[in-house]
Amino acid sequence: MEERCARILERHRDRIKVRKQHLVVANLSRIVSSFLRLSNRKGFHATSLRELAQESGLSMGGLYTYFDSKETLLVMVLDEVASSVREMLDEVPPAIAGDPHAHLMWIIDAHIRLTEAMQPWFVFAFMEAKAFPTGAKRAAVDSELMAERALMQAIERGIAGGLFAIEAPQLLASLVKPLLQDWYVKRSKYRKRNVDVATYIAMVQSMVTRTLAAPAAARGPARVGMARQRS
Repeated sequence: MEERCARILERHRDRIKVRKQHLVVANLSRIVSSFLRLSNRKGFHATSLRELAQESGLSMGGLYTYFDSKETLLVMVLDEVASSVREMLDEVPPAIAGDPHAHLMWIIDAHIRLTEAMQPWFVFAFMEAKAFPTGAKRAAVDSELMAERALMQAIERGIAGGLFAIEAPQLLASLVKPLLQDWYVKRSKYRKRNVDVATYIAMVQSMVTRTLAAPAAARGPARVGMARQRS
């Protein structure tokens, strides 16, 4: 949390009135942790700044030295989620960047592990998006679409190279994305079933690999269905 809040401080230094970095990061960590905890329990709109002050142990005046409104704090949190996804996608190892299948498997692994490390952040951004102001809602949706586009592009490269036997890469990417989301949204379900993150990743990768290698004959009904939709 402190590492994430240090990054927030770097990007939003002009909004924060406190100058001592160690104090800012420590208090931002308390604020953001409390904000995510309250919002994930009560909802974004139902969470008041007074409750946030009580939960974080800071005064109302103390909160206002870090942000001027709940909407500003929302922007800070969503910005960190989006930046984390963007940086993760940009860090693909050079050794696998040219291999569409390896790249695709890496995206699945890296995305699930990122959301494992930032679970409260991603649950908040996903579950509360419908309640956000218009600009914040768009930012939350754009963050989700980044990973979907990366999946689609890797699939398209595999199709172009003759590695993947599948059509509709955009549709497949849009079907894989909920599998990535399910890990952080429904964590308790998998915990009860004793499914750990490595097992979940391996299962998603296996499902996607088998789908990409599906023989053309097995894809006939899907092709017909898409043709009917287009008509």
